[in-house]
Amino acid sequence: MSEVIGENEAKALYEELYKQLPRKKNLSMLVKNICKSSDTEKYVYELKDNKYIETVFIKRRDGGTVCVSTQVGCPVGCIFCESGRNGFVRNLTSSEIVQQIILLRRKVNRIVFMGMGEPLFNYDNLIKAIHILRDRYGLNFPTDGITISTVGPVDQLKKLREEHLKIQLTISLHAATQSARNRIIPHMRIYAIEDVVKQALSYSERHNRKIVFAYLLLPGINDRPSDVRQLAKWFRGKKVMINVLQYNPTSNSRIKAPQKREIVAFKHQLEQAGLEVTMRVSHGREINAACGQLANTYNKFKKK
Repeated sequence: MSEVIGENEAKALYEELYKQLPRKKNLSMLVKNICKSSDTEKYVYELKDNKYIETVFIKRRDGGTVCVSTQVGCPVGCIFCESGRNGFVRNLTSSEIVQQIILLRRKVNRIVFMGMGEPLFNYDNLIKAIHILRDRYGLNFPTDGITISTVGPVDQLKKLREEHLKIQLTISLHAATQSARNRIIPHMRIYAIEDVVKQALSYSERHNRKIVFAYLLLPGINDRPSDVRQLAKWFRGKKVMINVLQYNPTSNSRIKAPQKREIVAFKHQLEQAGLEVTMRVSHGREINAACGQLANTYNKFKKK
């Protein structure tokens, strides 16, 4: 008669295996390289088809945040992001998504799907990976510690709203008008910005979650007084935080990076309009591991 392993024993067994280096036969990817700075590590993973992805680990006081990729390359084409400048290759499998965390062999407090690729364009594999991470016989990772960062494809946002996950959601909005967003995220012009906002707020209401709207400040493009007014119209009184981002240098020389004083002034304007605002601190710039900088020079992309 086979012995039934209890929940505590199963979790203890998994944690013990997690501390060990996984056997190669159980892996479909390997660590190719690790770049390190004072508080950030960038892992380059080689996949079985000789493609590469990058994953970032940001050290915290009692563990760390891991920024996980969901695609090789990216189809979205944000003008401030390196990942999509060379095109899109393929989606990652749910196994490849999970292995990025396992192979770190580090204590992880927070998982953010904000690496290479648009998470919701790899919807099925993403959701499967999240269920694996949350499973009590797997990593048993808390729901509050998982965030999807997305540009907000509307159909997928509607599906996510109906999932029984209640994970954290960050919307890369970056504009308050359709014309500005089309310029910043050109491949998302098929989605009306009003619909993106509407679906994000609907997710917030259904799951009782505060939604973060990421806003990369680009002087002369999305920093006008009318932009502040529109953001206030959408979000004042809602469970929303505006996260103002600073541009991290990429190969796009046409982008004018804002001065720190411009970012602080814009944040103050939003606060004066009654919004909750924070400023994101970038980590890993010196090793090209900050937001927008992941691209991986190992890959030979072909535009599609």
